[in-house]
Amino acid sequence: MKLREHEGKRIFADAGIPVPAGRVVQSVDELDDLSSFGDRVVLKAQVDVGGRGKAGGVVICGVDEAPARAAELFSKTIKGLAVSELLVEECLSIAHEYYCAVLIDRSTRQPVVLFTEAGGVEIEETARQDPDRIRRFDISPLLTELPAFAVRDLVGPAPKALGPVVSALYRVFLEKDALLAEINPLVVLDDGRVFAADAKVIVDDNAIARQGFRQNRDLTEREAEAERHGFSYVELDGEIGVVGNGAGLTMATLDLIEHYGLRAANFLDVGGGADRERVAHAVRLLAGSPGVRVIIVNLLGGITRCDEVAQGIIDAGVSQRVIVRMAGTNEAEGRALLTEHGYEMYDSMDRAVGAAAEVKV
Repeated sequence: MKLREHEGKRIFADAGIPVPAGRVVQSVDELDDLSSFGDRVVLKAQVDVGGRGKAGGVVICGVDEAPARAAELFSKTIKGLAVSELLVEECLSIAHEYYCAVLIDRSTRQPVVLFTEAGGVEIEETARQDPDRIRRFDISPLLTELPAFAVRDLVGPAPKALGPVVSALYRVFLEKDALLAEINPLVVLDDGRVFAADAKVIVDDNAIARQGFRQNRDLTEREAEAERHGFSYVELDGEIGVVGNGAGLTMATLDLIEHYGLRAANFLDVGGGADRERVAHAVRLLAGSPGVRVIIVNLLGGITRCDEVAQGIIDAGVSQRVIVRMAGTNEAEGRALLTEHGYEMYDSMDRAVGAAAEVKV
């Protein structure tokens, strides 16, 4: 789950990483006294997406302009998300911007610490065009502290005052069960002071409760419903709904859908031993997805009984065309139930997906 900037900065401050003076407001009326911020302030939309600056979600202005500029930001949507709160901060006198992050390298399955002098909004371009400018250190998660030599090599010729920030960021990464802890930009001011001018923290979804969050804010309404039912579910942007049992079988179904030139609307694994109620919930969930015109149910009956699957499909009673491929325990009973209610059934998932392709024609 992505934390908002002000949440990340509160974590950074608790870890000893300097952050600019600031406060969160939910309305223009809360901008009553900004005298403590000096002559200029930074207004930052707090939305759960990246690229706010390029989308107009970050505004630097004089304190007298702040109410009007804040009203403009509150009326905006940024990448489809309405702006409901702003972080108001002091405007820093920046001499240089750096980039520092700790994240999971999926190729090594270990944390990696990144650092470069080329911080700021163009960090992605730096990574693509000049990756050698980014220094890295791979570290075992069993180490609770970055070794001093690693900090020294990462910071390199940059000011030594950045070293403690790099070390503290790694501790934040571990303590908050993070997949990413990033400061971009990490800035040095004209007077030599160091600040985290931005904060990006992504907490592992499996650790949300341990980190004190009651729910995952990143989930859509359907993803939240799928989580309540215990489904493994990923929302996609296609028109073919998919219900499977087992990640391998469900992924194979998605591969076939792409092979036939179609697009899957989701990945949904109901798991082993799904009963009629669980199957009905899964089918109804997909039927409620905009644009889904066909639902493919591809299930193998081991501990899952095909007659329970069939009854769940019937109970769901959705308006979309439902194409079924199931095999295994109580297969004959399940087929009889579906035949009685007029559902389409096929002996292989290739034929089932092929039948869905014909619907498009």
